Amino acid sequence: MSNDPILLFLHGVGEGDKDDRWMVRLQDTLDRLGYPDLTSIRVIAPKYAHALKDWDEAESLPPLKIKQPPRESAKQNRRDFERRMGAIESRLGRHNRGNGSPGGDVITGLSLRHSKFLQARNYLENERVRAQVLKRILSKLPEAGRIVIVGHSLGSVIAADLVRRLPVGLDVVGMVTIGSPLAHGSFDVDKLRETLKEPPANLAWWVNYWNALDPVAAHRGVSSAFPWMIDFRITTGTTLLHAHDAEDYLGDAAVVEAIGFALFGSKSTALVGVEHGMDIPLDAAEQLALLALRYAYLTKMQLAGDLQDRWAGALRKVQAAAVEGIRVRNEREGRGLPSPIARLAFDHSDPHAVAPEPLPSSHVSKDEAVVLLTVLAAENVIRPFEIVVPREKRQRAMEGLTAEMGLGSKFGTDVFAAAKRAQDALGGGLGANWMKWGALGAGAAAIVVATGGLALAAGAGLAGAAVITSALASFGPGGMIGGLLTAGTLVTAGGGGIAFSLASPGTSAETLESVVGRRLAAEILRQRQHLDPDPDVWGVLAVTEIEVRREHERLDEFSDESAPALKELKRKIDAIERAMKYLTDNGLEPGVDAPTRSKSDWIRDRRAGAAL
Repeated sequence: MSNDPILLFLHGVGEGDKDDRWMVRLQDTLDRLGYPDLTSIRVIAPKYAHALKDWDEAESLPPLKIKQPPRESAKQNRRDFERRMGAIESRLGRHNRGNGSPGGDVITGLSLRHSKFLQARNYLENERVRAQVLKRILSKLPEAGRIVIVGHSLGSVIAADLVRRLPVGLDVVGMVTIGSPLAHGSFDVDKLRETLKEPPANLAWWVNYWNALDPVAAHRGVSSAFPWMIDFRITTGTTLLHAHDAEDYLGDAAVVEAIGFALFGSKSTALVGVEHGMDIPLDAAEQLALLALRYAYLTKMQLAGDLQDRWAGALRKVQAAAVEGIRVRNEREGRGLPSPIARLAFDHSDPHAVAPEPLPSSHVSKDEAVVLLTVLAAENVIRPFEIVVPREKRQRAMEGLTAEMGLGSKFGTDVFAAAKRAQDALGGGLGANWMKWGALGAGAAAIVVATGGLALAAGAGLAGAAVITSALASFGPGGMIGGLLTAGTLVTAGGGGIAFSLASPGTSAETLESVVGRRLAAEILRQRQHLDPDPDVWGVLAVTEIEVRREHERLDEFSDESAPALKELKRKIDAIERAMKYLTDNGLEPGVDAPTRSKSDWIRDRRAGAAL
């Protein structure tokens, strides 16, 4: 027995398409798109044109069998629905509700008074006609299984009216409406908008297509009436006379892509070849992506309830975007996809597809791990989503990550201890939350934009300059991968470029505090792990302080004492002074014999960088 769902087609006014021309057109378009034919699908297309004209016997409306879940369950149901809708939108395109056409609602309202639309008026105003139509449709359906609903014109109104009256055992795996007038207030039959204020628990997703030339749709979709569903605009190019026809809609590839996916699932074979991948070494961007995804997964395992559910949903999207971004970049550069990346691919447009778990990370040296893990602990690894996770849970996830990497869980403990100590040193008694978690990620992009990448030109940090350039071009400095690489580079870059960038008026005090804080945290971590200090840190701070003080003195001569620009510069000076004091007090200031350059060397480098 086929596991394919049933296809239920609900027609609009007229004779009900006795010859099922809609199905011929649908099959033609499915063939064109590469989907299987309908021979394996049970198609139910009840004819109720006569029932729309008048009622035979007095019948009561079928009851609402799909009850609205309790408050807490309703919240979870809505979140699950939003996740599925997000996946569908990712597959089908961008939501477009439209703005309506001038006089469109007036035309639709007047049309209902025309004799041609008597059937629609009967359904909306005569409860016995409505009950007769709904019961006729329900009598054709099984008590359990999976169903795809396609509703055209008045059939879309009937579909919305029907969905909560379906048998409890019948799951709607997708609903597609075409040429729908549901956005018009006259079609709010029996306060349907209130009845469907939330998505029904038996509905996986609902998308609506409106033809730009269709007068019934009045140049807009129906999400104005049901905000939780999504609309797509199509332009079939046919005459106004046929723009509302079901056949016209079902000849459109975008519409039938939604129906085909609902019936057959993904037809794409793109992931089949990707899953195997290639045995090639990971580059810096790929290594960092894997490490970040693993850390995000371990963080998820520390969470529970609503927090875990939201984190898991965000991580699913981030993982899909990361793998796809790497695939596109590698394809453009003629590079294969390493197997550890390839195995993480899944069909994100399928809400039921399981996202593979990132495997434990490979071993890296302690020296290399210092910056990698300092950045991961401080940054948002599920960007662009923002979810606050308690520090102790992130720390436990980090301890698990460092244990897997062969560094020992204490390394993970030290990562957070070093960050806390740096935070306290720079905070000046202002509290543990003084330095924002994730602030460097946002600020890193600002530095790159404000300085044209000068901060990264001085030192490549986690990877070679070519890799960083490629990452920024492919992923952007604000994306998860590009953002983490950029943040890591700012934590390790030496020379005058980074000092010039931090002192630049285009770099906010918050960003400077974040960069200085991460660099100080990395130094503290090196000390806790008995590793050699980074000789560039002191010099970067020293030259940055000189540049910031010069700017402060220039503005201070004539500006108001309360000028925002002066306050920003004072914040920068305070952060640098506190960081240098910590280094001095804890034996991390370079000594006379230390292999480091003089301030004059740093200034010369800075000027050379500026000349570039």
